[in-house]
Amino acid sequence: MRNYSTQMEAARKGIITPELKIVAQKENMTADELMPLVAQGKVAICANINHKCLNPEGVGSMLRTKINVNLGVSRDCKDYDIEMQKVMEAVNMGAHAIMDLSSHGDTIPFRKKLTAECPAMIGTVPVYDSVIHYQRDLSTLTAQDFIDVVRLHAENGVDFVTLHCGITRKTIEQIKIHKRKMNIVSRGGSLVFAWMCMTGNENPFYEHYDEILEICRQYDVTISLGDACRPGCLADASDVCQIEELVRLGELTKRAWKRDVQVMVEGPGHMPMDQIAANMKLQQTICCGAPFYVLGPLVTDIAPGYDHITSAIGGAIAAASGAAFLCYVTPAEHLALPNVDDVKQGIIASKIAAHAADIAKGIRGARDIDDKMADARRSLDWDAQWKCAIDPDTAKKIRDDRKPEHEDTCSMCGKFCAVRSMNKALAGEYIDIL
Repeated sequence: MRNYSTQMEAARKGIITPELKIVAQKENMTADELMPLVAQGKVAICANINHKCLNPEGVGSMLRTKINVNLGVSRDCKDYDIEMQKVMEAVNMGAHAIMDLSSHGDTIPFRKKLTAECPAMIGTVPVYDSVIHYQRDLSTLTAQDFIDVVRLHAENGVDFVTLHCGITRKTIEQIKIHKRKMNIVSRGGSLVFAWMCMTGNENPFYEHYDEILEICRQYDVTISLGDACRPGCLADASDVCQIEELVRLGELTKRAWKRDVQVMVEGPGHMPMDQIAANMKLQQTICCGAPFYVLGPLVTDIAPGYDHITSAIGGAIAAASGAAFLCYVTPAEHLALPNVDDVKQGIIASKIAAHAADIAKGIRGARDIDDKMADARRSLDWDAQWKCAIDPDTAKKIRDDRKPEHEDTCSMCGKFCAVRSMNKALAGEYIDIL
């Protein structure tokens, strides 16, 4: 019987939990180094007591940057088996979290399967599931209906829930006055906004926040404070609606910490490159160093089909500037539900961004693999290069498809290879070119 409710409470009591011990080992830290960061809320260890197969991870700007993968069925794409195939592919490729964003069908069996079989952190957005769970129109749902779905997800073993607590009745007026180009692009945020407009009531996730905190404390669920007003285009970046909501999320962060409930804060969105670093610093200040979880940011609006690239550019800048958690973006963003190949492309792009940021931040051991790759390239050791590569299968396929005449070269340079020439020159060997 554990004598603490949450990872944060344990850290504040000086208790080294099994999860904290594992995370410290993964991060090349001691438990004594990690514990105060968890106690302060600067690191979240998302670990629901009912997620028994979890391989725990820590999320915080001073740790390795983590990657989340969004999955789930929709009315147009309903095959849960395919979604489970994506889940396992994502885990095998190194994803740290899976968010089930299903918006169709009976979601409970899939969610239970995830928390029974998937070792990655599991996240959900309960407001999506509310309409599906009750099979009723949005306007007929009550505040208690929404809260009960949060409890259901916690009981099912979900490690973190995205809750759009930061928009209120005041936000309705702000959206009308400031006339954003893209309004609200957060799916969950738009549902809460629509519910408030139709019922005239306050945001249930804001109004009943204390009850939600008790649920999260009971099951050790981390709250991911959703940014309903995240910018959906460059024109809306860093506007009044986004920043005002961030201020409220900072207040909600402190309220959660008083109850020993862990928090992550979600961020933009679409944003010009020159605004990203400032936004990361602003969040760290307003939210007292709580882990920042960003979607992208996407640095241009005109690359449908390539938004995994626009996102990776923004993600690298964001993580190097203080973001802790990158939500992957796939080539299908803005276009369709991603297929298995889209998922792979999105994960690879996010892993590159995260790794580049970790090197820039000076994370312990982050550059070790790059140094090994340099050694392998200098010695023209192809097998060693595959072991260092983020995606060795693709690298090998490209080389095998365009085999060189000589094994110690590639088909780009042949015997003009600079590495080959330098190795021979420094060894005092004859350099044959033709």
